[in-house]
Amino acid sequence: MTLARRSLTVVGAVAALGLALTGCVAKADVSSAGRLTVSSTADACTVSSDAATSGTLAFEVTNKGAEVTEFYLLAEDGVRIVGEVENVAPGASRTLTVVAQPGAYFTVCKPGMIGQGVGRAGFAVSGKKVAAQGDDAEQKKKAVSLYAAFVKDQVGQLLPAAKTFADAYRSGDDAAAKQQFSIVRSYYERIEPVADKLGTLDPRLDFRELDAKAEGIDWTGFHRIEKDLWTPAAGAMNSDGTTPATKDWAPSTAAERGVYADKLLADLQELYDHVHSDVFLKDLDAQGIAGISNGAISLLDEVANGKITGEEDWWSGTDLSDFAANVEGSKMAFSLVRDFADGKGAEGRKLVAQIDRGFSALEAELAVHGSLAAGFARYSTVTETQKRDLTDLLNALAEPLSKLTGTILD
Repeated sequence: MTLARRSLTVVGAVAALGLALTGCVAKADVSSAGRLTVSSTADACTVSSDAATSGTLAFEVTNKGAEVTEFYLLAEDGVRIVGEVENVAPGASRTLTVVAQPGAYFTVCKPGMIGQGVGRAGFAVSGKKVAAQGDDAEQKKKAVSLYAAFVKDQVGQLLPAAKTFADAYRSGDDAAAKQQFSIVRSYYERIEPVADKLGTLDPRLDFRELDAKAEGIDWTGFHRIEKDLWTPAAGAMNSDGTTPATKDWAPSTAAERGVYADKLLADLQELYDHVHSDVFLKDLDAQGIAGISNGAISLLDEVANGKITGEEDWWSGTDLSDFAANVEGSKMAFSLVRDFADGKGAEGRKLVAQIDRGFSALEAELAVHGSLAAGFARYSTVTETQKRDLTDLLNALAEPLSKLTGTILD
């Protein structure tokens, strides 16, 4: 995180393009073919069918395990939440009703309501595109609800992944910690503007060394641990190009590593508690779809203010992973408000088409260097020409995206 990023407002993220929002639909409106059952246990998520026809689907989720569980219908990217039902107590049943468009999806259950879940399986929807249900106000409320679900899911995956990472760092298993670093950060980078609104939380988690010194605060968090894992070579300089990397710094002792690991987990627990609080939900409701739209914009600012320059992950060189996660979060946020912009006449449709093309072009260029799943090349291997190409594509997307909030509120 850079000092410039502290001015960011609102939120970031949710979704793959062109998928309908979930809705509350009367059971009478669900055909018999659209009724499915889900059995959730400690290690399985069994759905009565792996395919359905587009339209209103009702998943009756029965918890046969010993922990409170959740059920998700995810988009093809495996990230966006198309629909979810939570807090299903052991022995209880709850129904998720969703308007599903044709396409490929995933189903997954999450016993304990944390982590990546169990029993993830493909789910195919065939047929024709169907109209979203509900009036404009209801659709906006659904968009906010899906954003909230996405944030909670990302933080729910972040916390256990960060514990595994912190334990490896604490124990001195640097090889394992290095391998996990960019994966853990991707969960955070998709939803970072949420932490950015919580006073000193984002600085504690994500400030770089020079930013912490400039602000006069203790340097902790991801980048403090990063510098320990990728110990600077003799004579190395900090990202300002003038400050020696070892000035006022030394590799952490085993005891200090324990302190930094505990601090990281405590701060992430604070984030987890916040996104599961009534305060978070009330704040989202107050911001409405403008908050989601501004989140799409601000996450591209995250890229411009650090990742594209290579300053964010100065020692690990994993900037492209952060870059990709920010773009993914921005695209997901855009997709939740996409239909509202598309409904604003010819100019709205033109804007949506420009943004769609911008995301596609930027994603294609990022794919040249790797992926979040397989890993990206170190940023030092990216040529100046390739950096200019990424910058040009980022700017080409940022320009129409900056008009999104004004368009949907017009």
